[in-house]
Amino acid sequence: MAQNNTPSDGAGSHYLVDQQLIPPVSEEAPKQLTFAQADDKNKDTFVSVPGGGTTPTNPEGYSIYSNIKDGKASIEHQIEINVVDLFDVQSNKDISLEEVMDGLRYVMEYRIKGGRFPSLDYDIMKRLADGLLMNMGNSGKKSRFGGGTILTEEADVAFQLFGEFMLEVQEFRQAVGEKSVSDLRHALKLDVRCGSGSTEQEQQAAVALIALLTTNYPQFADWKELVKPEGHGDVQKCMREHADYVKAETMPEIGGVILAPQALCFDRRIKRVLKMYRTSLQTGLPSEAIPALQEHYGRNVLPQPPRTSVFKMLWTQFTDFMILLLLAVAVLMAATKDFIPMAVLLIVVVLNAIIGFTQEYKAGKALDALTKLSVPKAQVLRDGATSMINSEELVPGDVVIMEEGESVPADLRLAEVSQLEIIESILTGESVAVVKDPKEIRTLTRKLPIGDCKGNAFMSTVVAKGRGKGIVVRTGRLTEMGKISAAITGHVKVLTPVQRKLAVLGKLLVVFAIVLCAVMAGIKIGYHHPTGESLKVALSLAVSVIPEGLVAVVTVTMALGVRRMASRKAIVRTLPAVETLGSVTFICSDKTGTLTEGKMGAAELWTSDGVTYGFTESTSLDPNKGDVTLKATSGDSPQVLGKTLDQVPAQMLISLMVSSLCNNSSVVLKENDEHEQVRVDTPDKDKEVEPAASVPGVVEWKGIGDPTEVALVVAAQKAGFPKTFFHELGYTRIYEQAFDSERKVMSVTYKAPLDTASPAGEHYEFVLAKGAPEEILNRCIGYLPTVTPGSLASPLDVLRPSQVELTQPVTEGFHDRVSEASGKMADGGLRVLGLAYKKVLINGGGALDNGFDDGLDKFNSMKNKKEAAPESHKPTEVDLLTAANVNNDDDDDDEEDVPPGYAESDLIFLGLIGLIDPARAGVKESVRICKEAGITVVMITGDHIKTASAIAKELGILEEGGRAIKGEELDLLSEQAIAELKPFPNVFARVSPDNKLKLVTALQSRGESAAMTGDGVNDAPAIKAANVGVAMGIAGTDITKQAADIVLANDNFNTIVEAVEEGRRVFDNILKFIVYLLSCNCAEIFLFLLCSIVNVDLPFTVTMILWANIIADVPPAMALGVEPAEPGLMNRNPRSLKRGILTYTSLGVIVFQSMSMMLLTFGVYMWADKSEGHLDYAHAEAFTFLTTLQLLQGFLSRTMRTSVFKVNFFGNQWMLFGVLLSFVLMLIGIYTPGFNGILNLVPVYGRTWAKVAVGCVIMVFLSEMEKLVLRRTGWTI
Repeated sequence: MAQNNTPSDGAGSHYLVDQQLIPPVSEEAPKQLTFAQADDKNKDTFVSVPGGGTTPTNPEGYSIYSNIKDGKASIEHQIEINVVDLFDVQSNKDISLEEVMDGLRYVMEYRIKGGRFPSLDYDIMKRLADGLLMNMGNSGKKSRFGGGTILTEEADVAFQLFGEFMLEVQEFRQAVGEKSVSDLRHALKLDVRCGSGSTEQEQQAAVALIALLTTNYPQFADWKELVKPEGHGDVQKCMREHADYVKAETMPEIGGVILAPQALCFDRRIKRVLKMYRTSLQTGLPSEAIPALQEHYGRNVLPQPPRTSVFKMLWTQFTDFMILLLLAVAVLMAATKDFIPMAVLLIVVVLNAIIGFTQEYKAGKALDALTKLSVPKAQVLRDGATSMINSEELVPGDVVIMEEGESVPADLRLAEVSQLEIIESILTGESVAVVKDPKEIRTLTRKLPIGDCKGNAFMSTVVAKGRGKGIVVRTGRLTEMGKISAAITGHVKVLTPVQRKLAVLGKLLVVFAIVLCAVMAGIKIGYHHPTGESLKVALSLAVSVIPEGLVAVVTVTMALGVRRMASRKAIVRTLPAVETLGSVTFICSDKTGTLTEGKMGAAELWTSDGVTYGFTESTSLDPNKGDVTLKATSGDSPQVLGKTLDQVPAQMLISLMVSSLCNNSSVVLKENDEHEQVRVDTPDKDKEVEPAASVPGVVEWKGIGDPTEVALVVAAQKAGFPKTFFHELGYTRIYEQAFDSERKVMSVTYKAPLDTASPAGEHYEFVLAKGAPEEILNRCIGYLPTVTPGSLASPLDVLRPSQVELTQPVTEGFHDRVSEASGKMADGGLRVLGLAYKKVLINGGGALDNGFDDGLDKFNSMKNKKEAAPESHKPTEVDLLTAANVNNDDDDDDEEDVPPGYAESDLIFLGLIGLIDPARAGVKESVRICKEAGITVVMITGDHIKTASAIAKELGILEEGGRAIKGEELDLLSEQAIAELKPFPNVFARVSPDNKLKLVTALQSRGESAAMTGDGVNDAPAIKAANVGVAMGIAGTDITKQAADIVLANDNFNTIVEAVEEGRRVFDNILKFIVYLLSCNCAEIFLFLLCSIVNVDLPFTVTMILWANIIADVPPAMALGVEPAEPGLMNRNPRSLKRGILTYTSLGVIVFQSMSMMLLTFGVYMWADKSEGHLDYAHAEAFTFLTTLQLLQGFLSRTMRTSVFKVNFFGNQWMLFGVLLSFVLMLIGIYTPGFNGILNLVPVYGRTWAKVAVGCVIMVFLSEMEKLVLRRTGWTI
């Protein structure tokens, strides 16, 4: 279409440019140049048009320059994303320097090179220069010959790009000129690039860059200043060999194929994505190009988890340090021909190995499950035909067709959708299908929460409804599932505190045993005993040192803890997690569904006339339960509003109309298998609502769609005006602008059933909008004030044409009132949305003409040419094979423009609606318990920081002086910086799963023990990395559950606190039986040592020692493992991860108890007749006396501080049973003929039992004195 660019006559003349009338400006005003279509179709002319401070626009705000600015802004946007990653690549494991360099190289090659954009934003260019300089010196390894440094491939690309940006962009040259010579010398490493280990390409690039620097900048004129002195010779040699590049104003070409980097491309229009990946929606990729693309991008397979064989798992169980100790003891038993004790020990070893193997095998299922996530087949379009191929063969650029019920084979950028809904619960934990929309999402970051990526489909998610066509943009390890798989398989699980401490204890016992063996053997030999007999005695002492029942008792105690926790709805998947819970210092909990009910409901509605409304039973999805109330002043009760048109205010009705219609969600009966909206009885103009709850078969309601939108739908239904009410009146949706994270607004356009008298058939359409309050308010020019009662026949008449203007303009005062109301809502923990509308008059009864035939077709054609590679680019095989797709005229890059009348501007403000996810019952009390227990609770949420802080304050998580930060702030901090935050934040808002992993590692780096909750697959890396990973049993995915240590069957925070209490109880009981076991064994050790020192016969044989350890150690110790929790258990601070399993106090307790039992036994033994013929009885008497004292000590060990007389005697019936069992086994060993011979025992008589009774009384007295001292001193055990 020809353009008339001739100004009309007269002083008030306007320019007609591209069908737009442009007012004249003064001649002094600066002018801009833009492309406009000339009469000659083969030429482009420049037309001088007015410049100035603003760009000329039509009445609807459409700029004829938008495509030019968008092109430059798009490039700057892509560079900005990569610049951020350049500085973040060292600390962010989700991106690699290779990916960043690929992205920058692509932008340079296809968007900038060739003089297409010689001027870009200076600040971005300055930071780009800093980022490239920072990364161009990375070295990989030393050269094999000469020992020189070899630079990485990414460093070479950074160096190359540095030179190319100098050539192409003026602002980049300016930024380089501001660098000091020393900075450039240090970063460029020209001596290395010209050294003996450098490649020819590196040498050419170095020479070319030297030429650019020395010819363009006077301060860099002497090249020797840019090179270290020792490298002058190598550089001079390179300059002679590559003299062509000294004069050439170019950089040497880098070899290899330049293809679009793999990225989600959610911020790119479909036509742009097609050109990037050189594909077409009509024909797809040519088959001939696939091998080269596969070689470049790799195959579409997930990282394979490391396989641990069954034999290796078993071998690991038998190489545990404590198990090796037990096996060593068994060998000693065999050496002394004590085969019965050896058999008992081996049984203990085998049982422990079976239990440990079972736990490890179950934990490995998380890795096995990853292999099941791969999608075997994919329907792909290639060479213009569809076919089913192995999904491993997919490459970026392939066009995939998805049907209902199929799994997505790779990460896709959706191009065409037809009612497409995808279930992404495997990634997000949300079971509701996500409605997909191929429209681009404008954002300033590479990262976008998965739930917000409406234009993408992710590998292994499932199509729930509809069909679609998408472009493969990420494959294999770079897919979202691939990154999660790599994180799960690559993270090494650290040992739990009890595992580390038992390992240390075992090593100490070995050292102790060796020392005692040496001492015992030395003493015996010193008394001139035979060497062989002395060594045998020393070996028997080593048997006493090793607590044979320790491993078994620890395992069984934790297994019993698992059973008790399961009854409290906490399912433990790994045994050590039970004890680890007891030492947790931080609990990082999701807000939604864990700290709160997970049910979003409307709590408050504030309308533009200053009136506030409330909702009863707001979180109930039953639309027939609950009412809307008019909030009264203090002292008055709220007024319940009716549900007919003549009973509701106009502002409230129109606000709820926006809530209901600007919405894609619905509420259905849960028993209804079909996801069709169940009709709720709707009010007529003069009829009351009839409750739908009377419908037979109604059991439970279910929300379909986003929980926030579901809450808005329910709010309108509770008021009596659901969607069907407006649909029956004739309101019909004709247009929608989906929500995106840049606009923060969603709007829909409805055709209204408002009659007009116009013969031309005029009608009205309404734009209904909801979104962030500040964004909605900024788009409004007016608001709906108080409507005089009786002035309108119906509240809906506000929407009808009127002679009287019902709206008023937005003033600064009104803006302040809205901001104050929004702030109050947010401070109350509500998620606040703004509501607005506007009325659009449509002429002629037809759709609004966009009027955008502005002659920019030629400009778009030129812009498409700019996307082609420059002449300097050497076409590759892939370029040639896919050239037809890039040059396809159907794949132009036109903007999908919003019809002018439907623009989200000139709106009328209606009000604010506040949504709440109420706190779970009992959570506040649980948080208080955590604080008393020295545990810090951290709330993690994707919600707004103000809303999150309000909920946290309500629950007691965030106190005065506390801190709350956003995920975007967390992204800017390293793990070390996070760990050093003071005070450490209690609330993390707007976080991503990556932030969770970063938070866990930061807490662990500062010595904390962290429990982390999660539900989606993308939470799995953080859950696995945490000291205790907690998955949600209801909302959680299978992968998350299998990566977790504990699964909450009820998704309740209270259950975590109960599990922590159980964990502390388990550790308390483990400590009790360790102290008990070591006290008993040390009593035997000290008895042997004392007898050796005074040179008397040892009181026990080796067989007696092992039998005493088995009957006195295992049953009472097992019973201690189920001891009820002591009072005040949750009033103690968590045990430090650095503190050993035994403290100085507990060691003192062990010494005191063992010395007490030893001295009493030694006295009895020395009192006994040890003459020939009576020595066996003396041995049996000493055995009986010490074993009975040990059994009594088991009962006394039920408490560490509290008097045994204050403990319920029958509180632990297992202890009564265990002591009785051990006592019976002792009697069997003493009195059973034959068996007592094996044990070298003889029957004992009345005087022995009298001695035992006296010894027990003394032992009880000593124990009570010890506990009294501990209570008085408060020493830590």
